[in-house]
Amino acid sequence: MTPETVARLRRDTPACETLLHFNNAGAALIADPVHQTVLDYLDAERRMGGYEAEAALAPRLDRFYTGFAELLGGEPSEIAYAESATRAWDSVFYGLDWREGDEVIIHVSDYGSNTLSLLQMQARKGIVIRECPSDETGQIDVLALDRMIGPRTRLVALSHIPTQGGMVNPAAAVGCVTRDHGVFYLLDACQSLGQVEVDVQAIGCDALSGTGRKFLRGPRGTGVLWVSKAAIGRLDPPFIDGHSARVVGDGFDWEPGAKRFEAFEQNYAGKAGLARAVDYALEVGMPVIAARIAGLAATLRAELSARPGVTVRDQGERKGGIVTFTVEDRPSRGIVEALRAKGINTSLSYARWAPKDFARRHLPEMVRASVHAYNTEDEIERFIAALDTL
Repeated sequence: MTPETVARLRRDTPACETLLHFNNAGAALIADPVHQTVLDYLDAERRMGGYEAEAALAPRLDRFYTGFAELLGGEPSEIAYAESATRAWDSVFYGLDWREGDEVIIHVSDYGSNTLSLLQMQARKGIVIRECPSDETGQIDVLALDRMIGPRTRLVALSHIPTQGGMVNPAAAVGCVTRDHGVFYLLDACQSLGQVEVDVQAIGCDALSGTGRKFLRGPRGTGVLWVSKAAIGRLDPPFIDGHSARVVGDGFDWEPGAKRFEAFEQNYAGKAGLARAVDYALEVGMPVIAARIAGLAATLRAELSARPGVTVRDQGERKGGIVTFTVEDRPSRGIVEALRAKGINTSLSYARWAPKDFARRHLPEMVRASVHAYNTEDEIERFIAALDTL
């Protein structure tokens, strides 16, 4: 990434002047063009009414579908709006026709909210949750996955970039296995959208869920669901209203495409804002953004690893922009609070959000520092210096 592009990103992000923001895996800083889009939409609702604003600004809302199709390598008809990545993920998971004894295969890095849904369906229908082993780097073992899939396997569910641990799971390699076996593949891309290049055709998943607030730099309360047109007939959406279906005689027909997973009432200002955030990422270029994030994170890991008493906890053959670490004899919660008092934003990574991984690796609470393309090498030096003073 050129210095001019970094300068533009920081110019479009006024909070960079007052904050050192290493909490992009929680919620990234919104760029001015995204912020202005949300304000403009809300102002239109205030001036002319909600329905009227929706009609007048329809091109901005339609861009949500065409923009995400461009970002993901899918089609606009395969895109649906969701208020969060979890609701998008749930729309697919609860849309499968689960029977007693059906198997779902996950990895130890599975996100906590997803795990809760699995456990609820285990209690409701008696599904079987199986855990694929990790390879020597800590990521999902693709060869073991291939051996595990059997006649009762209904779903492989994977967190592309786990909320903890730094790694980028080999999503495309998993897709090759699930395609060979004809098993439904649901990818949680909550942390990967906007951080790495995500091509659903290359990955080979059947459905993908994501959020707006993290590396895409969109508003909170926004998300996206992608469902391939080849797989959509295998799902029965778990909720229905007059937007997702229509009455036909004594029955009903679903809306064509992925919009059958949407609800009528949406955060339209947020939807327009997320569409602008996608365009912003496309304007800068996802390959450029991804390389910048990976490079900054590698520098941060190296600096942390060189500090006595600091243990970097990241795993995986390929690592992304999430860096987790602990400091000997210092509780991570206190470190996060002390850094915040210095104007440095990080977050606390703890067992609730990845219970299986924390239990398996006997992990304590960790500091999670997550970088974005608008961060700088100077900020890494300031971060390390601040950590040293603690």
